[in-house]
Amino acid sequence: MFDDLRTISMLDWLENDLLMIVESCQLASSDASFRRYFRIKTPDGSFVIMDAPPDKENIGAFISVADLLAKIHVNVPIIYQQNIEEGYLLLEDFGSLCFLDQLTIDNASGLYASAFDALLIIQSQTSLEYCNLPAYNSALLQRELSIFEDWFLNESLDASLPDQLWTNLCELLINSALEQPQVCVHRDYHSRNLMFLTDDSPGIIDFQDAVIGPITYDLVSLLRDCYISWSPELIAQWRSDYYQRLVALELITVTPEQFKRWFDLMGLQRHLKAIGIFSRLHLRDGKSTYLNDIPRTLNYVLTVCDEYPELSAFSEFLLEQVLPVYEIYRQSHLS
Repeated sequence: MFDDLRTISMLDWLENDLLMIVESCQLASSDASFRRYFRIKTPDGSFVIMDAPPDKENIGAFISVADLLAKIHVNVPIIYQQNIEEGYLLLEDFGSLCFLDQLTIDNASGLYASAFDALLIIQSQTSLEYCNLPAYNSALLQRELSIFEDWFLNESLDASLPDQLWTNLCELLINSALEQPQVCVHRDYHSRNLMFLTDDSPGIIDFQDAVIGPITYDLVSLLRDCYISWSPELIAQWRSDYYQRLVALELITVTPEQFKRWFDLMGLQRHLKAIGIFSRLHLRDGKSTYLNDIPRTLNYVLTVCDEYPELSAFSEFLLEQVLPVYEIYRQSHLS
C-alpha cells in the first residue's frame, strides 16, 4: 500500500464511504499532469481511481467531457462514483495496454482504423452549440507556443528567438489554425491515450482538456505522434484516406493540398508546444524521461519547416542557432 496523505484519504473514501473491500491497490500510471491513477482489486472486480488534487486539476472538466463523449457512443471510462470535493473518481478499468504498447508496422493500419472511426464520430457528432467546451482561440494558441520559447529555448538552452521572427511564426500558425473548420478536439489524441481493448477498442482517456478547435489537430496528434513515428508515405496515405471521409461527410470542402498545409502547420504548432512541455516536465516537475521524446518531436518540426518557404527563416534559426546548443544539452542529459 501507500502512505502519502492523498492515498490514505482515497482509501478511506473507498472503504468507509463507499464500503468497498479493497484487496490490493497499485499505482497504474501518472501522467504529465498532477493526476495519478491507481488500480484497485475488489471482490466485484478491478477499478481505476483517478487522484486529481482539486487545487491543481479540474475534475469537473473530466466529468463533463466524459458525459459528452459517452452520449455520442465513444468509448470512454464509466464514472461509477465521484468525490469532487477531494478530487477522486472511481472509473471503469480499461486495462493497462495502450496502443503504443501494441503498435507494429504490421498492425498499425488495423489499430488506427478504429482510432479514425472514433475520431470521426467525435468530429461529426459533437454539437458545438451545446457541448459547452472552450474555444481553441488565438490567446490559447499563443500561450501554448510560448511554452516552447519559455521552457525549451530560454530555460533549457539559454537561447532566444529574434522578436520579429517569432511574431511572424506565431501569426502564421495561429491564422492557419483559426481558418480551419472548428470541431470537438480531444487535444491529446495519441497512442498513449488510446487503450487497446478486446471489445469496442479504443478506450479513450485523458480527454479533460477538450476544446472546440481546428479539424486537423487530433489527426496530426495521432499520425505524427510524439511517442512513435511512421514513414512519410504511410502518414500521407492515412491522412489522405481520412481527408476523403471528411469530404464525404461535408465537414471540409478544401483541396487535398490545403488540407495537407493545415495538417502540417497544425502539427508544427503542437510539436513546438510539446517540446516546451517536455522541457518543463524535466525542469519543473522532475519528470526527465520526457526528454527522450524531444528528438523525435524536433525532427517533425524540422521536416515541416523544410517544406514551406515561409518557414525558411525559422528553419535556419533552428539549424544554426538551436541544434548545436541542443546537441550539447542532450548529450549532458542522456538517460
